[in-house]
Amino acid sequence: MVFIQSPGQGDDKDFQYTGAVTSLVALKQAKYVREDYPDGKAFVFYQHMRTLGLTEYFYAGIQQDEGIFLTKGEVTGISKGEDGLIVEADNTLLGEKVQVKADLAVLATGMVPVTKDDPVVNLAYRQGPGFRDNAIFDEYADSNFICFPYETQRTGIYAAGAIRRSMTVEESIEDAAGAVLKAIQCTESVNRGVSVHPRSGDMTFPDFFFQRCTQCKRCTEECPFGAIDDDEKATPKSNPTRCRRCGTCLGCCPERIINFSDYSIDSIGSMVKAIGVPSEDDYDEPPLRILALVCENDAYPALDIVGLNRLSYSADVRIIAVRCLGSVNVIWIKDALAQGLDGVFLLGCKHGDDYQCHFVKGSELADVRMKKIGEALSSLALEEERVMQFQVTIDEYDKLPQIIDDFVASIEEMGPNPFKGF
Repeated sequence: MVFIQSPGQGDDKDFQYTGAVTSLVALKQAKYVREDYPDGKAFVFYQHMRTLGLTEYFYAGIQQDEGIFLTKGEVTGISKGEDGLIVEADNTLLGEKVQVKADLAVLATGMVPVTKDDPVVNLAYRQGPGFRDNAIFDEYADSNFICFPYETQRTGIYAAGAIRRSMTVEESIEDAAGAVLKAIQCTESVNRGVSVHPRSGDMTFPDFFFQRCTQCKRCTEECPFGAIDDDEKATPKSNPTRCRRCGTCLGCCPERIINFSDYSIDSIGSMVKAIGVPSEDDYDEPPLRILALVCENDAYPALDIVGLNRLSYSADVRIIAVRCLGSVNVIWIKDALAQGLDGVFLLGCKHGDDYQCHFVKGSELADVRMKKIGEALSSLALEEERVMQFQVTIDEYDKLPQIIDDFVASIEEMGPNPFKGF
């Protein structure tokens, strides 16, 4: 028997959806061949053999079996022989081409998550399927696969086992226990009327000032968790049990009619207006004042770690924490520049191929809004570079001082805000 672990790949690559389970299945089946046929031989050609944790002992045991031949190599062809198949392999650990006469060639198969191209968990959400699209991982169940395992984008629906990633039976059992505990936590939190995750215990939810609502539907379309529906007239209808208090609706509303009792346009706006802007009346050369709107999930803790490590950055920066970059309303930036602040930067989670935004698409939405505000800045004769967005993960705290200082240096080169003093 010949087991081919990377059919048609070569170049030291594995095929899509391969993993530790794929490797373990091949080793297990090779062992079956030896158990069922005393004179049987098993050949396993692989690009990468993955046996994690204690399964390394299983791999080591297979290596001791004289009837099982394991080698890294590229299978270049399979042809029909006189009494079976001829499997040809190249680039093996032996440094030479190998031909094996075989009765059967077994191609490895990947373990595809149930979420892939599956409309399940669509329910009544206008945002579509409940699992997220991602360039590297295609689709995966977790709303944030590092910080929020088990939790899908749909509150009350939890993923476990192979629906999340390839897992052995043992791993799936353990994974299911974790998902059940999350589901219990969700049920208890909803019964108490508080947020489930990630702002656990938060009792607020969006409050709408409907007299000024234009039924633009941006809040219903941009909410990543389907927490806002609408009626036949397109008037928003909040569903607090789905809401995760990210504030994306607050950030996207052009009329600024959506607020939380403890997080609102006015509360953050007041913080912005409270920042003192040095003038020429007080200084011969007034220092710069730069506003940083920092996501509380990764970026703000990263700044805390900067302080714990006694790293320093420009003292001209004033920091305000926000729930998510998706909650940043452009009026805060306009107010900051109008009162004379010399620059504004947003600091939050990364987005892109390895999407890590804790509220699914907040960083991406903020990026789109920043491009639009650039047009407004140009019309005011302000440089677009006065407003920037930076991405960081919590373990990249050591990069923050350089990022901040480089931005401050770019503002110094542009000069002070011409609206300063007006």
